[in-house]
Amino acid sequence: MIHPSAIVAPGAKLGANVSVGPFSIIHANVEIGAGSVIDAYCEIGYPTPLADGLPLRIGAGARIRSHSVFYQGSSFGERLVTGHRVTVREKTTAGVAFQIGTMNEIQGDCTIGDHVRCQSNVFIGKMTTIGDFVWLFPYVVLTNDPHPPSNLLLGCQIGDYAAIAAMSVVLPGVKVGRHALVAAASKVHRDVAPATVVGGNPARYLCDTSTIHLRDGTERPAYPWTTHFRRGYPAEVTAGWDAPAELDGQDTPP
Repeated sequence: MIHPSAIVAPGAKLGANVSVGPFSIIHANVEIGAGSVIDAYCEIGYPTPLADGLPLRIGAGARIRSHSVFYQGSSFGERLVTGHRVTVREKTTAGVAFQIGTMNEIQGDCTIGDHVRCQSNVFIGKMTTIGDFVWLFPYVVLTNDPHPPSNLLLGCQIGDYAAIAAMSVVLPGVKVGRHALVAAASKVHRDVAPATVVGGNPARYLCDTSTIHLRDGTERPAYPWTTHFRRGYPAEVTAGWDAPAELDGQDTPP
């Protein structure tokens, strides 16, 4: 399962049936779960003093595609999936089934929940916190420096089930609420209330998500999106998603 051209350090811990592709490097301070696949030209466990000696842990069933680089000191749950040319720096912690799109960059010291999906060319700044079931669409940028360049870092906070549409920028320290929607090409400079839609530059309140209907002729509510979309989610996760929730605060169910 290890290609002859791959380099696997003696101290690396690989689970059963791990595959490592051509010209990939697995460094010593790395743990990779069973059944994971590392494609060609990847570097896993890139050494950095910023990791403070912590290992890189990748859960079982991961699929890391070609030319991806993962630094030491991060931890990922089972079923991690990446696109190509991904960079993830140190001290990032993510839950199960994290999807990282092609050309994503995660700058480190980030906390990411379960079943988060990032599409292509997403940038996640240092100190970002992302909840569960969040969607980040292409070219989303989550920033962290309120006075660039400075040594002050204020990470964004993205709530559970929120969706940030393509080419949007969320400014440092901004909180996007649970089940909120940020419209495409928005610049979000202040907090977004749960279950609301904001858009524009600067972003402003547009409506509550409950007022939006699917454009499929049914006039069903489009939000919460969990009432009609579940592609790729396990059945045990989507159980209970059928009934619309009363979106009245941070304790709202799916």
